[in-house]
Amino acid sequence: MKRGFIFSALLVLVLSPLLSGCNPAKSAPSDHITKKPSLPSPTPAPQTAVPAPVGAFTSGRYRNLFKEMLGKDEAEIRARLDAAWEQLFYGDDDTQRVYYLVGNDMAYIEDIGHHDVRSEGMSYGMMIAVQMDKKEEFDRLWKWARTYMYHTSGPYRGYFAWHCRPNGEQIDANPASDGEEWLAMALLFASGRWGNGTGILDYRAEAQAILDTMLHKQDQEGGLATNMFDAGTKQVVFVPRIGPDSSFTNPSYHLPAYYELWARWADKDNGFWYEAAAASREFFKKAAHPETGLMPDYAAFDGSPTDPWGGGHDVFRFDAWRTGMNVAVDYAWFAADEWEIEQSNRLLNFFYSQGLASYGNQFTLDGRPLSSDHSLGLVAMNAVAGLAATTDKTPEFVRALWDASPPTGRWRYYDGLLYMLALLHVSGNFRIYSPQATSP
Repeated sequence: MKRGFIFSALLVLVLSPLLSGCNPAKSAPSDHITKKPSLPSPTPAPQTAVPAPVGAFTSGRYRNLFKEMLGKDEAEIRARLDAAWEQLFYGDDDTQRVYYLVGNDMAYIEDIGHHDVRSEGMSYGMMIAVQMDKKEEFDRLWKWARTYMYHTSGPYRGYFAWHCRPNGEQIDANPASDGEEWLAMALLFASGRWGNGTGILDYRAEAQAILDTMLHKQDQEGGLATNMFDAGTKQVVFVPRIGPDSSFTNPSYHLPAYYELWARWADKDNGFWYEAAAASREFFKKAAHPETGLMPDYAAFDGSPTDPWGGGHDVFRFDAWRTGMNVAVDYAWFAADEWEIEQSNRLLNFFYSQGLASYGNQFTLDGRPLSSDHSLGLVAMNAVAGLAATTDKTPEFVRALWDASPPTGRWRYYDGLLYMLALLHVSGNFRIYSPQATSP
């Protein structure tokens, strides 16, 4: 009994500190027992939403693929841009330049191979000038276009003739829709970069007049001309002329990034421009081949290739080169549709499969070569596709543009202008300039 009592007492003495350590109300002093801090109950990790992609319009940040992928510094890139500008605008008269002065205040861009002046080239020249901050050259080109190409009367009043001789004589009076689109965009950027002047140098007012004509030509007067956008599909037409010319489209004329800006900046029809941007994005999905990514020169509004006059434009030819740029720039500026990444990857993967240094410049939509010529203009446009592409082959297309030189000789016009536009885009120097709100 005594032994049991003693054993029990000893057991209590041994266990008491342990028992008191388990009871928060009776815990031993900290100098006797070191207690581990209690750990909180595990909780699920917070579910952080993946942020939606943000384009340059919202972020103000423009990718520089030469720096990002090739490690080129700003000085090297600026030197490359300046050299291309100098050659194309002020190089040798016979072998290098495409820009020619007229008198004290005008100039034109010449298609050297055909000895003519096109609204396409004039508008590209103006866009290059505003992006390079060259106001004098911009104003000279704009005055020439406004003097010789612009219709002040007749069925095309308010539109620009697409085709003239270097002396200003009109060859074809009808407009080509891409000319007006690029003219309007260049003028709005000029308003943002330099402010508005008076007369034809009131850039914003002049741009608005073009936009109004695009959508309301048939309201102004009946006859030969139509609106530049099909009312039912909200798509740009090939030529705004009554008849078959306005019953189909050209995929390279679809510029959803520009329509998005007009939806924000135009004085009217803003809802239409938003719808046009959405319509072009959906059109691209139908026009692009699902495996190669190639689009045709001409297409019906449902995206199917068409060839109204039997000229072989239901395949990928020279106009269609520009579709890669149009898709990628829309993604770079607005990131509105992830499909544009897939499309850009598809396109670059196809051309890579054809041989990076030797792929041809014309194909059937399913990828059968129609020419073995390797063209700088297409090389340039494929590099711009890199703004949206995520394929690991993208740096090689960017390198191909960097390693190229401005073209010389008879066919330097189209290749040269696309090369210059691509240098600006790929270097992050093709930027959005919001127009000034007021005129003088």
